[in-house]
Amino acid sequence: HCVAAIDAVNILLGNTEPEQAARYPLSDAGLSQLAQDFYSYQIGADGHPAVPLGSHVNPYTAGGIIEGGYLGFAELQYVHMPLPKQELVAFLSDGAFEEQRGSDWVPRFWRGEDTGLVMPIMIANGRRIDQRTTMSQSGGVYWFKEHLKLNGFEPIEINGRDPAAFAWAIINMAQNLQQQHQDILQDKASYPVFLPYAIAETVKGFGFVNAGTNAAHNLPIAQSPALHEAARALFNQGCAPLYVPSNDLDWAITTLKNHHVSGREHEKDHCLRQLVVKDLLAPPINYLTLGEKQAPMVAIDSYFTDLVVANPELRVRVANPDEMRSNRMNLTLDRIKHRVLDVELDEAEAVQGGVITALNEEAVVSAVLANKQGLNIAVSYEAFAVKMLGAMRQEAIFARHLREIGRDLHWHSVPIVVSSHTWENGKNEQSHQDPTLSEAWIGEMSDVAPVYFPCDANTAVAQLAALYQQKGRIATVVAAKSVLPVWCDATQAQLAAQQGAITLRHDHQADVQLLAIGAYQLQEIERAAKRLRAKGVGVSVVAIVEPARFRIARDAREAAYVWNDEAVNNIVPEVQKRLFVCHGRPEVMTGVLRRLDTGYQHSRFVGYHNRGGTLDVFGMLYANKITWAHIVMYVAELLAQDAQLWLSAEEYAAVQGKGNVQNLR
Repeated sequence: HCVAAIDAVNILLGNTEPEQAARYPLSDAGLSQLAQDFYSYQIGADGHPAVPLGSHVNPYTAGGIIEGGYLGFAELQYVHMPLPKQELVAFLSDGAFEEQRGSDWVPRFWRGEDTGLVMPIMIANGRRIDQRTTMSQSGGVYWFKEHLKLNGFEPIEINGRDPAAFAWAIINMAQNLQQQHQDILQDKASYPVFLPYAIAETVKGFGFVNAGTNAAHNLPIAQSPALHEAARALFNQGCAPLYVPSNDLDWAITTLKNHHVSGREHEKDHCLRQLVVKDLLAPPINYLTLGEKQAPMVAIDSYFTDLVVANPELRVRVANPDEMRSNRMNLTLDRIKHRVLDVELDEAEAVQGGVITALNEEAVVSAVLANKQGLNIAVSYEAFAVKMLGAMRQEAIFARHLREIGRDLHWHSVPIVVSSHTWENGKNEQSHQDPTLSEAWIGEMSDVAPVYFPCDANTAVAQLAALYQQKGRIATVVAAKSVLPVWCDATQAQLAAQQGAITLRHDHQADVQLLAIGAYQLQEIERAAKRLRAKGVGVSVVAIVEPARFRIARDAREAAYVWNDEAVNNIVPEVQKRLFVCHGRPEVMTGVLRRLDTGYQHSRFVGYHNRGGTLDVFGMLYANKITWAHIVMYVAELLAQDAQLWLSAEEYAAVQGKGNVQNLR
């Protein structure tokens, strides 16, 4: 909520976006309007906030690049933001410090060869919402300094109420870090650097009533100064020592607005806000032919490696919580390598490596979300990628807000690839069988937060290539790591990526339509379709790669992204009886695909029903009742037919849970 101070200082210095400059001129009327607008909750007829001001950093905040409402992520991101010759001062919170693990790894990640100067400053006021911070309870600034030293920082303690101390600290830290890098280049030292870190000690609510107490967090005066005279007197009494005469204020503003002399950019024009990023050169795609087999993750690995080679000027970051080879990203790891301080395995590690590895999903995804001037990918087990959700959502929200006010986004889209997923991870018990991330992400706005379910290797690479040609999107890609059949040729794969779905087979008189959302789901559907056709049932088979393209739009911006009714009918042939076989929980897709739902009597959704354990892929499919034979049974129910006419006695018994389940393999 320190954005109130940020906006106030920006307006005093004329460092404003056009919308704020127009509404808040540096005058008594303009400053009064600023005070009135803060937390005014004004809303326009279009449903958007009616004033260019918010309770957190927002698109109107000059220089704003992250909302900050998700505590602790700025601490995880700042070291991955600037490129060489760029500088970043990161103001951090002692309350947010305890929110996220990983900020103490910054010295392990900083390299002067590919990273600009970073100067972190902790505002240590000792309090969060209800009580003292954990840091304060653990020993305060002294404890924090010892903690920083243990983790490779070089702490500097400054007076948090002295502006000159901040200026000195920033200059000192920058010079210190530059010198350490020079020593490394001259072989006088080695990584890690001792990263300078300033601790600005102050009290919460300095200068106001009840400063340094719990009351300082929110409303330090029990009653409203606008309505109660006694409260107003207390407020004015507290503010009086902070008053700066107008002549002194004018002198300070003139002194600081020396950009034309110093060559300093206005904060609103900081390189991280006004990004300049080279367009990606797309390498050719080596599509497989029908009948071949390959793991979708292997195809993704191969294409990403080619993309890196084709764009050598872009800084590459790969987020890896662990198990990169298990997720079939071998070529990427061999080329980019784990970023380490001491190389143990030459083929997989390097001091200048671009794979940010830590067994902490929040920390590693922050590396790729922060690297907005580069080329990024995150790869994780599906079950644990849900820990990335807060960081992902904060970025997607801010990106969409920027677009809504007419700002262009220049950073390359980021795929969050989740593999070793629900249907592949039976060997690791039900904790590893969790489709929550894709379910949550598909609830976000589709134009900035797409979810893809590639059905084979070709659709996986076609979708990835298409995503990288777009700007400002964060996508969840659910990709299998096991070897699977290729169902789409090159043309079909590209069409699937363009349309969000592809009709693979459509009998002239289709009695039922089988719609797959996921690679294993399509495999079972194809097997079921073969049996149904053999029994004289007409079948239409559709692979849905991006379900949200077919949803009911929730606002005008999303409406421009999803398909209209005519396009939906052209992409997905009309068949009254429909069976949707889903990667995740079917209830989610029932809502997302409402436009394709032909009614309770005619459509059915099946998928993950929270069944699992130590099982193989077949066991997972059987436990959740979506094997090919279960699909045949569901079709029989939709068509009011007897499934025993289409299944053998042994198969039917297995579907009913009474026979040998191995008969369905």
